[in-house]
Amino acid sequence: MLEITEHDVKRRLGRDNPWWTTPAARPQEADWQRRVYFKTFQALALKFEIRRATVLLGPRRVGKTVMIKQLIWELIESGFDPRSILFASIDTPVYSSMPLEKFLEFMPDSKESSASKVVIFDEIQYLRNWEIHVKDLVDQYPHIKFIVTGSAAAALRLKSKESGAGRFSEFMLPPLTFYEFLQFQGLDEELIKPDAELGFKATDINKLNLSFIDYLNYGGYPEAVVNQSVRENPDQFIRNDIIDKVLLKDIPSLYGIDDIPELNRLFSFLAYNAGQEASLERISKQSGLSKVTIKKYIEYLESAFLIIKLTTIDENCRSVKRERNFKVFLSNPSMRAALFNPVTAEETEQIGHLTESAIFSQWQHSFSFKQLRYARWRNEGEVDIVYLENAHQRPLWIGEIKWSDRLQRDRLGETKTLRNLMSRHPSIVSAFITTKTFAGSIDVEESETPIVALPSALHCYRVGRNITTSLDVHSAIGQPIVNTQQIELFASTEESNKQS
Repeated sequence: MLEITEHDVKRRLGRDNPWWTTPAARPQEADWQRRVYFKTFQALALKFEIRRATVLLGPRRVGKTVMIKQLIWELIESGFDPRSILFASIDTPVYSSMPLEKFLEFMPDSKESSASKVVIFDEIQYLRNWEIHVKDLVDQYPHIKFIVTGSAAAALRLKSKESGAGRFSEFMLPPLTFYEFLQFQGLDEELIKPDAELGFKATDINKLNLSFIDYLNYGGYPEAVVNQSVRENPDQFIRNDIIDKVLLKDIPSLYGIDDIPELNRLFSFLAYNAGQEASLERISKQSGLSKVTIKKYIEYLESAFLIIKLTTIDENCRSVKRERNFKVFLSNPSMRAALFNPVTAEETEQIGHLTESAIFSQWQHSFSFKQLRYARWRNEGEVDIVYLENAHQRPLWIGEIKWSDRLQRDRLGETKTLRNLMSRHPSIVSAFITTKTFAGSIDVEESETPIVALPSALHCYRVGRNITTSLDVHSAIGQPIVNTQQIELFASTEESNKQS
């Protein structure tokens, strides 16, 4: 049988690195709009004084490779030697089984042999024991900045922490936030304006809600936002190109799963019921899978960045000793539209569940994401979101996520569980409840802290904007992305900036 030759490798590398021979050949990605995460990632990835590889994590098609190509072009425009930049996608067949160090031999001679270089390995999860190889390269070549990307977020993160030994800096690129979605469409300034009390205010809440429903249906992927043909055929783009590749290729290859239809069936079940409380026993009865299999598959789906699992606490804000119930959200709500059907403005119940997924998805880049819980106790008491302060695990703020304006008719009934939790925990400094269109402040007799009411679409925008505008390069090397003041999302952006 024929073997892959060095000539084949050189030809492919030449195609992947056209700047080696034609530095002025501007890639089309260079003209695409930057995500709000770009500058922070750029500062981290090109920090040559820190001997670490940067690991860019995130689900498929959220713009990791586009961000890499934009990084390369800005390097070239800044005067960096194009021949000192290498890009290679590890899942390319011609690179099969090729050691990472071998790639360095194919780089053209730069002007100075000791000059700084940038080497990028895309889709690194397809190389077995990648973390050991990358760590060795970081140690051996201090003048080279290594950047790797991968779509199996949890698996990559686990390996980088186990074997990285301080040699990796992680950067999570989540699906498009609602804030970015409006920016990409040029609707940000048209639909949102600053507000002294709430931070931001909708200029036309009905138009904002229509844009929010569009976001729920296809807005998590940059390409789907800018390309009309992708929006018209979500089955091909989102289901076939993203979901099926993860379920049929990524997860089975990483974890050795044989029964792929079983995994697919579970994911479809979870996606259809996203936002609703679940239990292993209930899922087992309805799906026909064993509880052991379900638990294992849920971990795999989390690692592939398809779902978000939220654990529960009781009315004392303590973790339940034996986990019985939990909630599962889609890490990108638009996956549901591809699997089933896009939601319409009339489907208020489904929009309500997807709204929870959308709001939680805004938090995925934040270091504080792991501090989110939901509270549930006897007599059907439940609060959708509780933020626990890290050191003492005390609740700092709480919220209810709804897609209705019933609050205007029944303030006491709609805020009952919030008021209950606030009365038990003086540490709670903020509380909110989302609506469809109503905004205002609700005084609580038994507490000095009012409950803020605001539309779900506006809250989703505000979470994404406040988190992304608080990005800090230091966060990716072990420090929180947002501090306690910035976590309090009910202050205005201006106040948050002053506090930080």
